[in-house]
Amino acid sequence: MRAPASSPTLIGRESDLVALRDALRDAQEGEPQAVVIGGEAGIGKTRLLEEFLSAQESTATVLLGRCVDLGDDAAPYAPFAAVLRRLIQTVGLERVLDATGSGAGVLSALLPELADESAVPPRTGAERLYELVTVLLEKISGDRPVILAIEDVQWADRSTLELLRFIVRMAEGGRLLVVLTYRSDEVPRGHVLRSWLPELERTRRVTRWELSRLGPEQVAELVAELLGRVPDDPSLARVTELSEGVPFFVEELVCIDGLQSGDDLPETLRELVLARFERLSDPAQRLLRVLAAGGVCVTHELLAAVFEGTPDELDAGAREAVVANLLSADSTEYAFRHALVREAIHADLLPGERTRFHARYAEALEQSPQRSAVQLSSHWLAAHDVRRAFLASLEAMEEAKRSYAYATTAAMGDRVLELWDRIPDAETLSGRDRASVIARTASALRNAGNNERALALVESALAEADDLAPSRRARLLRDKGQYLANLNRPGSAELLEEALALVPPEAVSPGDPLRPHLLTELAAQRMLAGLFDIAIETARAAIAEAEAAAPSMRSVAHNILAASLVECGRIDEGFAEFEIAGRLAVGDAGATLRYAVNASDALNSVGQYAEAVRLAESGVAQARERGVERTSGVWLAANTAEPLIALGQYERAEEMLRIALGFDDRTGVTAQLQRARLWVWHGEPQRAEALLRRLRTPLRALAELEQQTRLSLARVSAEVAIALGDYDRAWAETRGIGSLPFRSLPGYDLPVLASASRALAELAVRGDGIPGSTAGAAGDDGGALDVLAEAARLEATLDRLRSWPTATAWAPLVEAELATARAAVSDTADRAGRYADALAAWERAIVAADHAVAPAHLRPYALLRGARVALAAGERSRADALVAEGRQAAAGYGIPLLVHVADALGEHPAGRPAAVATAHGQPLTEREEQVLALIEQGLSNKQIGERLYISAKTASVHVSSILRKTGASSRTEAVYLASKPLP
Repeated sequence: MRAPASSPTLIGRESDLVALRDALRDAQEGEPQAVVIGGEAGIGKTRLLEEFLSAQESTATVLLGRCVDLGDDAAPYAPFAAVLRRLIQTVGLERVLDATGSGAGVLSALLPELADESAVPPRTGAERLYELVTVLLEKISGDRPVILAIEDVQWADRSTLELLRFIVRMAEGGRLLVVLTYRSDEVPRGHVLRSWLPELERTRRVTRWELSRLGPEQVAELVAELLGRVPDDPSLARVTELSEGVPFFVEELVCIDGLQSGDDLPETLRELVLARFERLSDPAQRLLRVLAAGGVCVTHELLAAVFEGTPDELDAGAREAVVANLLSADSTEYAFRHALVREAIHADLLPGERTRFHARYAEALEQSPQRSAVQLSSHWLAAHDVRRAFLASLEAMEEAKRSYAYATTAAMGDRVLELWDRIPDAETLSGRDRASVIARTASALRNAGNNERALALVESALAEADDLAPSRRARLLRDKGQYLANLNRPGSAELLEEALALVPPEAVSPGDPLRPHLLTELAAQRMLAGLFDIAIETARAAIAEAEAAAPSMRSVAHNILAASLVECGRIDEGFAEFEIAGRLAVGDAGATLRYAVNASDALNSVGQYAEAVRLAESGVAQARERGVERTSGVWLAANTAEPLIALGQYERAEEMLRIALGFDDRTGVTAQLQRARLWVWHGEPQRAEALLRRLRTPLRALAELEQQTRLSLARVSAEVAIALGDYDRAWAETRGIGSLPFRSLPGYDLPVLASASRALAELAVRGDGIPGSTAGAAGDDGGALDVLAEAARLEATLDRLRSWPTATAWAPLVEAELATARAAVSDTADRAGRYADALAAWERAIVAADHAVAPAHLRPYALLRGARVALAAGERSRADALVAEGRQAAAGYGIPLLVHVADALGEHPAGRPAAVATAHGQPLTEREEQVLALIEQGLSNKQIGERLYISAKTASVHVSSILRKTGASSRTEAVYLASKPLP
């Protein structure tokens, strides 16, 4: 009697089941969870999932989808089509339509039969589809918890992976559990999962583990369960040795003959996998051979069309395979019990069989109203019918594009190009030339995020086609410029200018949007580079030529003009243009987003923080109405953070950044830099420094092209360095302000100028009273820093910025920092007298920090900086009052960094005495105080370096400086002297 094919009891997976149940429990409490389970073929992923899902079907909505091994030809979103059908069967079509509202038509990208033939196809994109599916799952989970399980994601197409990533990262508040499985032995170097899985795991709600092989005791338990008896030792030892603890192989070995004759066990994996297949009757084997050519899962309808036998023979063969546990069947399809079985049978097909079977599948799919052009292309190619494969690939390009499956669109475009030279009349068949196919494929690659390959393709099109019409070449040059810009590489503007030269106004027909589009994009490139005069001129030309263009295009041109006018100081003119841009953008999501981003940024730049927040949040609300809150809306969420920080609403800013970075932490440098700023002011500069270090290469590349990024990066880098007490680095990051490569953006210049002035003041204080200069800091020529000359240069830069609205708050602060720097290097013997003028300047800065255009942190910052100068001026009582007021203000806004500074300066119980005593009356820097605190703990230079994320050598330099300043001869003496308050 043959042993059963599989054990009714799941062996060795108790802890895995517990982990899945725990994840479901957390999801049921309203916190979406995701579990990713990996393991080699046959390790038991499917069995574990079946055991878990079967136990939940009475209390949860279970949605199961499978990815199929079709090489690079997986149909877009194939597992989600099955998921959506199952959902409709479970809750009803009416409930699905109710949950998706006006966006229901978008779901036809997953399930074509949902399309309303009488309706106009929605103009949308992948982001709308992703958002809609996520919202649908969230709403359905309000009825019962939803378990979305997708098997074998190593075979998923790129669009399926992007949709899964979106759901996992962006689902909010629903009772949703996502379970994914993948074959770890099918993920070689270069496989998309190699990068996709680590990105997914950055979300805290994701848990990932791999199933381990069974140990000898578990193998024995499984064999006994299968046989219904305890096996003899020799047979068990042989099974344990051959199976190596893989449950599927254990079951196959036992199933062969119930271990009646251990000497007859197969010696190779292929023999083992095929052993049960070869026990079937010839008709059943013939059926499985046909089935294997169709994939892991094939519908009964399709198999019946392909199988050459009678319906009775099909049913008999399928039943025999199901009884033998090689197939499973449900109401609509057959599936191999294990992909390894299908792979082995398919590999065993003779060349003639393989060609015939694939041709039959292709012929049957052509007659199916629900056919997949991608699969059709794959079958014709496997059948060696190149002409039909070419036509199917062209169809598949369009089909995938309609489903927003850009990676699949590109893959089919690549196939068309590969087959092009094998089709004599390819241009006639396709209705387009090769350059056009290249351009379409490159565009799909760009939309799929592969700008590198898109650039290579469009370059090949430009090189191949010398006889292109000027307008065609201009479009290719435009595309190349766009891909270069996406890769943060120079040359985009020059390509746009070359494209414009190919199509002078008289060479294009009226209403052709090509020239207005080229001009608008060129204006945008010039604006980003800080060339505002050129941007204004180019944007006006675009507006003049766009009279017949779509309102959305005209909106973008007015938008670029507006932003450029504002940055040139023509603020009223700029906001008048923004009003026009806003009106023209109505009804177009892309133009509206661009308007809200640029206009809110301009409002923030001129100090209208509350209005900037209002406009950005209004844009987020519109994104929500269009169902793209968690896609397009994330850019506006990121843009909202900066004015919220300026208003002192740090928690709201943190929430906006959480939204912006939740879907993709590559959302943009704006979100990343604002996140670093928040960490600095929250008292976590080391964390901010680590983030900047990780992003330095892409940030530096973008800063070479975009002036706003250059200034933002300089500002945040300097704030991080100052918080860490690294004033040399802060100075290096900011000393170029007011000169090339910096170009003036006043709203961004002023904070950078303030950081430069602070760094200069700190370096001057460190100079040990050397008149006019400071040791230890390099000037532009590599020699000692000329503090007075640098102060004069920075003041001249400030003079050019005084007319900017926010200068009311920033200018007095810059003046106070420069006054401090001059006092530090003054040759006046009277130390208190030297700092009197600086203290007066800080009093003025404190008053200015109350102005409406002042960011919230400026007041506590100015109070505490003033307190330090008051100490140097001998005004101890004034210093104490400033510290107390500064600490209260910092605590009120929730700025831990400044609270810590206040504690270090004053006599607050949480801090050190009033200040540290030094031999020269010079206070320790903030970084030196951090080092001193660790010296008190008995840490070595190496340990100090590890704690502060600096090198041991740098820690040694700080220790030497502390010894010099305190006049101590040892580390212990330095701690003692530093603990004494100043007289």
